[in-house]
Amino acid sequence: MKIVAIIQARMGSTRLPGKMMMMIAGKPVIQHVFERVIKSELVDEVWLATTTNTEDDVLAEWASRRGIMCYRGSNGDVLDRYYQASRLAQADAVVRVTGDCPLIDPQVIDQAISLYRSHGFVYVSNSCPPTYPDGLDVEVFSAKTLNRAWTEASLASEREHVTPYIWKHPELFQLGNLVFTQDLSHYRWTLDTLEDFDFIKLVVEACAVKKGYSGMNDILSLLKEHPGWVYINGHYNRNEGYIRSLKSDEDTLSS
Repeated sequence: MKIVAIIQARMGSTRLPGKMMMMIAGKPVIQHVFERVIKSELVDEVWLATTTNTEDDVLAEWASRRGIMCYRGSNGDVLDRYYQASRLAQADAVVRVTGDCPLIDPQVIDQAISLYRSHGFVYVSNSCPPTYPDGLDVEVFSAKTLNRAWTEASLASEREHVTPYIWKHPELFQLGNLVFTQDLSHYRWTLDTLEDFDFIKLVVEACAVKKGYSGMNDILSLLKEHPGWVYINGHYNRNEGYIRSLKSDEDTLSS
């Protein structure tokens, strides 16, 4: 079984344009994401999926310089981007990670893959419902499941956010959810705003002083030392982008 991690990223973020190339500890954000995903022991290959927009040339060039495979496709239809990239990669299963997760933990990725492999699921996530910090989100699904979603999903939110068609239809797909021993979903470790960037920069720089890469438990320990850091960006809601997409669905259906 060939397991391919596909990281979606673009420069045209609505709330924090250019965030993928913002520098933290001497590296662009996108590099932090890739370096963490590559540490996964169960992922066979890692791809970048970006858009054909001119502003994303910088991401494609960054990947090319490092020998990273890159697929460029639709800006809005991210589901199609994943489908096309997975076909080119000849993936049997896909691990979905977004570029706004520079603190993603490769051990969490491997736990999700292990759950996917061992229980006959065709889709596994750690966010339905979430018990991990926002920013450690990972999804694993079969190429066959991705193909069916690509063929059947019609709503804008289903195309933009890749997997809603899958997890909204448990009658069609065998779904699994990776659950942590306690609910940490109130932590916000994702990158969508300037406050998020300030928080992540503090964490990454503090981890670099200690030992470089740090996983989820190391970051939790760090936050015990600096409890005030969680208030930097803690006032934002989870999944705001998906909620906005649902509003677009409603507007389309009512017109």
